[in-house]
This record gives sequence, structure tokens and C-alpha cells, in this order.
Amino acid sequence: MMGEQDRQQQEIGTENKPEEGGGQAEYTPTTQSDFLRETIKKKPVNKKKLLRRTLITVAMAVVFGLVACFTFLVLEPVISNRLYPEEEAEEVRFPEETVMEEMKPEDMLVEEETDAAESVPAALENEQIEELLSQVKFGLGDYQLLYEEMAELARSAERAVVTVTSVVSDVDWFNDIYENRASASGIIVANNSKAILILVSAGMLDSADSITVTFCDQTRVNAELVQRDAATRLAILSVPLVDIEEETLDVIQIANLGSSNNSELLATPVMALGSPTGTSGSVCYGMVTSVGTVVDLADSAYKTITTDIYGGSNATGVLVNMDGMVIGVIDNANTGGDRGNLLTAYGISELKRTIEKMSNDKERAYLGIHGADVPWEIREELEIPEGVYVREVEMDSPAMAAGIQSGDVVVRVGDTSVLTYNGLLDILYNAAPGDTLEFVLMRQGQEMNADVTLGVR
Repeated sequence: MMGEQDRQQQEIGTENKPEEGGGQAEYTPTTQSDFLRETIKKKPVNKKKLLRRTLITVAMAVVFGLVACFTFLVLEPVISNRLYPEEEAEEVRFPEETVMEEMKPEDMLVEEETDAAESVPAALENEQIEELLSQVKFGLGDYQLLYEEMAELARSAERAVVTVTSVVSDVDWFNDIYENRASASGIIVANNSKAILILVSAGMLDSADSITVTFCDQTRVNAELVQRDAATRLAILSVPLVDIEEETLDVIQIANLGSSNNSELLATPVMALGSPTGTSGSVCYGMVTSVGTVVDLADSAYKTITTDIYGGSNATGVLVNMDGMVIGVIDNANTGGDRGNLLTAYGISELKRTIEKMSNDKERAYLGIHGADVPWEIREELEIPEGVYVREVEMDSPAMAAGIQSGDVVVRVGDTSVLTYNGLLDILYNAAPGDTLEFVLMRQGQEMNADVTLGVR
């Protein structure tokens, strides 16, 4: 055993000995170099530290995104308005109607004397007039020509008439979705430079999921509700101008609102446009049978126009005179039971202020009284002061909360004397919900004050 070890060491020494001749021996690695070899191990991953860094990165990304979104939402409108300034909607205003002054008795006497003085030469001309009339014959051709002219007038006025359709989605007993559709006729009342405004009955808009408007050229556009009036059940819709084609804008027109405060309106011919028979696009002709009936509503003095036109129970649309001007908005809810389906309409003169408020999206101030003028005969007989007689006070209204009672006479609001019920309505129209007005009342000969904070209907 020892001899073998010595032999191996000798061989190793011989291999490492330098060669003779002075030359350097070549180095040959041996198995003894194994102690120089190293194994590199990967550093263990710190999972907690990695998770913490990941959460911090995600949180910073979320915060950055929120800050970026907020900055964009705040600055984008400002930058857009600076680069592309948007025009504000114009306020809708209708010109005030000129009220004809009542003729005084002395003026009537003068007119009667003038008529009597001129009656003699007029009587001399009667024979000539009768002779001319006997030569005039009105045949079927003339009758047909008359109706053709009325049809042409109707086609021109219908350019301002639209059909409004509301869609309500619901679920039946079998969980199947279905849609209910209702339609009514409305009119274009204004263009505020941003949208077309449409007046229509609000009853068919309840719970509507979508509203569409069909113009006279059968173009359909989506519309939005601007405001509705609880008293008249009318509403204003808005159709953005950018959603309407140029061809349609060239065809449609804004309705020409006339006047219903005209004593000569009685017994004049009118046309009913829209859906007077319950069918969209129908037209009826007739005559005004009565005017001036006041509808008993709070804070209002709406008057109705009745006709001899037989329409549908769900009639909607407008009444137009022979000049093509709208004089009434059809609403058969105010038709008496004894008149059946004879068309009745709100007079357009009393509606103009309501249309203005709704078109400009302004809330009307609510007082909550039913009033009337005090006739001078009663003032003289019962010694009642000039003012507005309170016939009824609405329950839970601002008027009731302030202590106003039935039988009171409103003589002044603030520094303004109140002489008529329309004068009081003028004050309410110019006021806003939340305003506090000082009412001066007369109650059983005693003057009282009541501070009323106006509300919203």
C-alpha cells in the first residue's frame, strides 16, 4: 500500500519538474484545481417587498389617472369655450298685445248721431247694391275655389305643426318587454338659436323613455323635455338645431301666434290643424261659437274658445284663423259634458306668458289663490275697495300659509296698487319662487298685512 502511494507522488513530482535545458515547463491543470470552482446562487425573492412595490405603483397610477381625468373635465370646457366660443340660447319673448280701449258712453252717442246723419245717402244706395247683388251668382265652382284657398292656407300653416311621439317600455306578466306609444300634435313656437322649441300636450309625456318629433317633411328627430305646466297640462320640448338637417330647417317654420283677446273673434271661421279628429294630419273647418269663458285655475285667468267643430275625444292641435295665425291650443279637457266632442281651446293670448316661462326654463311663482275683479257696481253698493277679490285659497299654498282667506280683497302688493286680477298676475309673473311679497288686504273693513313667500306649483 505504501509503495503504491510513493509511486503516485513520484509521478506527480516528475510531471511538475521543469524540463532540462532551462525551459519553462508547461502548466497542466490537475484534479487539484477543483477547489477553485464556484456555484452562483440566485438571490431569494422578497415577496412582501415585491407586493408592496406593486401596490404602490398601482395606487400611484390610479391617483395619476384621477388627477388627469379631473384636470381634463375642468379645463376641457374652458379651453373649448376659448377656442370655439358657444353662443348662449336667446331668451324667448313674444311682443305684447295692444289692448283695445273700451268705448265710452259719450263716444257711442256721437257715433250713433254720425250714423243717423249718414243713413240718408246710404239708403239711396241700397237699391243700387241690391241690383248688383242680384247679378252676382255663387256657383259650385266658386264654392270649390273657396275650399281650395282654405286648403292652401292649411298647408302653409301646417309647416309649423309637428307630431310628438312618446315611447314607454314595460314588462308583461311573462317578463316580455313591450313598448307603449302615444302621439299628439304640437306647434313650433320659437327658435332660441340653439334649439327648436315645441309646445305640446304634456299628458302623453308621463314616464316617457324617449320622445321623438316628426316634422312636416316626415323627418324624425329626438327631443328633450324642457318644462311642463301643471295647470294647463302643456309642455315645451327642445330639439337641438345640430340634429336637424338643413333641408328640414328650410321647410319648417315658426308658428305665427295671433290674439284671442278680440271681441270680433266670435262667429268667425277657423281651422283646426294637427289631430283634431284624433288622427295626425287631419284638418277641420268651423266657426267660433263662444269666447271669454275663464277656466277656474289658481293664479291664472286662462280663457277658452269653443267651436262648432266636432272632433275626437283625444283631439290635439291648434285653432288657426283665416290669416294663418294661431289663436288657440286645443284642449278638450275643458269641454262641458253637454257639448260632447265639440273642440275647445285655450286662448293663445293668455298662454303666451306661460309659453315664455317654459321656453326659457324658468319656474313660475306660485301664490295659490282663485281671484276675480271687483265690479264697480258691487264696490258702490257694498263699499268694497277696488282690488282683487279672493274667491278661494288653495290648500297648503303659500297664500294659506301667510293667512290669506277667502273673501279678502288684495289692494296692494308692496308699493304697487292692485286694481285688477290681471294686474296681480303681472306681479306674480315678474316674481320668482322664493321671493317674499308684502300683501295689503282688506278684511271686513279692516286693513291687514300678509308677508307671502312664493313657492313652486
